[in-house]
Amino acid sequence: MKMLMLGDVVGGPGRKIFAREVKKLKSAHAIDACIVNGENAAAGNGITTALANELLEAGADAITMGDHTWGQKEFAGQIGGLERLVRPCNFPKDCPGRGWTLVTMPTFWFAVANVMGRTFMSPCDCPFRALEETLKSIPKDVPVFVDLHAEATSEKITFARYFDGRVTAVCGTHTHVQTSDAMVFPGGTAYLTDLGMCGPYVSSIGRKLEPVTKKFLTGIPGKFEVAEGPATLEGAMIEFDPVSRKALSIETYRVRDSE
Repeated sequence: MKMLMLGDVVGGPGRKIFAREVKKLKSAHAIDACIVNGENAAAGNGITTALANELLEAGADAITMGDHTWGQKEFAGQIGGLERLVRPCNFPKDCPGRGWTLVTMPTFWFAVANVMGRTFMSPCDCPFRALEETLKSIPKDVPVFVDLHAEATSEKITFARYFDGRVTAVCGTHTHVQTSDAMVFPGGTAYLTDLGMCGPYVSSIGRKLEPVTKKFLTGIPGKFEVAEGPATLEGAMIEFDPVSRKALSIETYRVRDSE
């Protein structure tokens, strides 16, 4: 089986390239399912039910989130109705939504778990202990794909090594910069520090360059709007055995509009 995991969808440009490319990728590469991070889908800050459904209709089979989960104020009242969308499992227990979900496909099923790092991130519970607890609820015969939404590379690598052999894949999101360290660990867990993003690349990680540059030069905060122009779609293709739940290979993938 093949799983496509894609980085953060950033605003309209990210949604547009996702809708244009994902079904083509599934067909061309015999991909069985797709997981995408949607926490920047709504103008770069959160998601809505309408946009989640847009991604699902365009080819996503599951959506993960992150620190911008509550970026759209009405979403806290909507998240419970989205069974194929997960927010970090190490959010406080009183938060609405789910930290993992089970997705049933025509020929197999798989679980998706979302967890957020703590280094240089908003306060949250321990990601290691939270996933340990989450795995107790997931059926033992199901491949598990984890989106680790985190900033620090050391935290991501350590986390993935800790869970090697217990999940099928741990792929990072949040930095919007695709890394070159795709590998399968000895225990059979596929790993990538960051999937990258689906969004405008003539930008500062998806945002307009001018206000971000001004902030770096002057220290004066500004409104960081989503950039326009050519977009990139970035992620990884993971081949795995649904019976052993072990990853067999992982390779990064990128589709990029020309400037």
